[in-house]
Amino acid sequence: MPPTRPRPLALAIVLALAALLGGCSVLKPKSDQEAAAARGEPPAEGPPRYDIEVEGPRELRALVGDNLDLARFRTVPADQGLTDEELARLVAQAPEQARTLLRTEGYFNAQVQARLEPAPAEGKLPRVVVSIDPGPRTTVQSVDVQVKGNLQQRADAGERPAQRLREKVQKDWPLKPGDAFRQDDWTAAKNGAITQLQANGYPAATWTDTQAAIRSREQAAALTAQADSGPLFHLGGLKLEGVQRYGEQAIRNLADFQPGEPYSEQKLLDYQDRLRLSGLYEGAAVSIDTNPSVADATPVTVRVREQREQNATLGLGYSSDTGPRFTLEHFHRRPFGLNWTARNNFELGSQRKLWEWDLRSYAKERMWQDLVAGNVEQLKVEDEDRLSARLRVGRSQSRNKLDRMYYGEGTYSRVDSPLGRVTSQALTANADWTWRDVDSRLLPTRGQAVILQTALGYARSDEAESGPFGRLYTRLLAFRPFGNGWNARLRLDVGQVFARQAIGVPDPLLFRAGGEDSVRGYAYRSLGPEVNGVVTSGRSLLTASAEITHPISRRMPALLGAAFIDAGNAAERFSDIKPAVGVGVGLHYRSPVGPLRLDLAYGVDDARFRVHVTAGASF
Repeated sequence: MPPTRPRPLALAIVLALAALLGGCSVLKPKSDQEAAAARGEPPAEGPPRYDIEVEGPRELRALVGDNLDLARFRTVPADQGLTDEELARLVAQAPEQARTLLRTEGYFNAQVQARLEPAPAEGKLPRVVVSIDPGPRTTVQSVDVQVKGNLQQRADAGERPAQRLREKVQKDWPLKPGDAFRQDDWTAAKNGAITQLQANGYPAATWTDTQAAIRSREQAAALTAQADSGPLFHLGGLKLEGVQRYGEQAIRNLADFQPGEPYSEQKLLDYQDRLRLSGLYEGAAVSIDTNPSVADATPVTVRVREQREQNATLGLGYSSDTGPRFTLEHFHRRPFGLNWTARNNFELGSQRKLWEWDLRSYAKERMWQDLVAGNVEQLKVEDEDRLSARLRVGRSQSRNKLDRMYYGEGTYSRVDSPLGRVTSQALTANADWTWRDVDSRLLPTRGQAVILQTALGYARSDEAESGPFGRLYTRLLAFRPFGNGWNARLRLDVGQVFARQAIGVPDPLLFRAGGEDSVRGYAYRSLGPEVNGVVTSGRSLLTASAEITHPISRRMPALLGAAFIDAGNAAERFSDIKPAVGVGVGLHYRSPVGPLRLDLAYGVDDARFRVHVTAGASF
């Protein structure tokens, strides 16, 4: 048979495959490190191959030195792909990378050079030197911030809320003419302005045009930002999810807004906090539908995760005021099938034994709750052994910034001391208010709070005269950040019992000072008027505290060092008060459940040191 001639198509395929395979033999395969970088994986760790030194202004060295590819591949070993040729390529790319980084800080005319220097001696590493001359920094020359859409229409029509919001967006714009231009500041300014619109009635607001026109020769930036507010949203009805045990009414009664009100993010966040603080829910989330088509009545979705009907907690603790303790706390969130919560707390310690209980209804209209509460306490401190009991009946209300409580109370007290036994009782009508305007109820750093307690009543005692009396107590708190990471906390406590000197007011309604939340450096309830060398409770109280804190390190911003000074005392009259002074330092931790404080205080009058442990914010 004659030989078969190859077909042209088959011959072409064979030649193409041969050429392709031959070509593959001369392609340089990617190194393991380059392949890993392409997949977004960090480079392998190994001993440093070289040192990096950045020459230039101190405030820019870390920005450049930490973000170059040279820094990422510094610890890549040679046997994994970083050859001398690739290192030279990284050095050659460094100037352009550095210029890109410097532009984010407003330096658009920077001059950058990079060079690789050999190891200066045996055992030393080669050195990559990056020299930067940033040149003049670009500053903001002009700012034009406009809000168009429904907000503009309402403002032009004379609606004051719309006018105030538009003015606030423009006034609060942080980048002003003359300020240094930074990319992060520009981004933050845009985010802050649009967030302000979205949080105050216009959740569909968006930017339609934002420009930062940079004239590098003049080192000037012209900023333009134009937003479309979208429609003004109004709240619609509540849509509840997760309701099983405790019914819908408790959730609805905690809402302090009505359908048809303009949307406010803060209003919904406050509502969410009230749900979480009610004790009925492990978690709560409140949101709206931001589709402009439902702006006239956007549904408010409330998702709750309910607590168990009952739970108990055992605990071991320690207080620098009353020593070690064992605690048992029990909650029942529907006792006897009623829409009430019941709480019992038992505390057994070396100095304090306590049983306190609280019955409280679910929230009713305008967030009022009925309450019945009481406690029995035995307290042994200093030379005193006090047995006391209270019964309270009233109503309470907790709103965004103001808590109110109105109640009648019966108080019993029996005090045994070297002065003898004193037994007394009182019936009082009370009104308490707590007002707070702080950035966080758990971890406040900015704001102020006021606690005011008032009482009018009648006291009866077997060892003294019976008669009417009044009581007033207030605590003022201020929180202020200052400087670079510093925070200040100021506290003032003032109390006074108004009664004839001969009337025997029960001891729990009188005042003493000293201890972790009073005057540190002195024992709990150790400051007060003395009778025959025995400390007793007084009718006047004045204490104050000033404290500053600062993070110990940048890596642990929640761990703070503190320094403080406390002063004050209790007496029979304000004119008799002789302030005791305590100074000290502390270690504070801002935990997710509140501040934890460990303080070492020196009582100037006692000339001794004391350790104080405190948990939580005192509102």
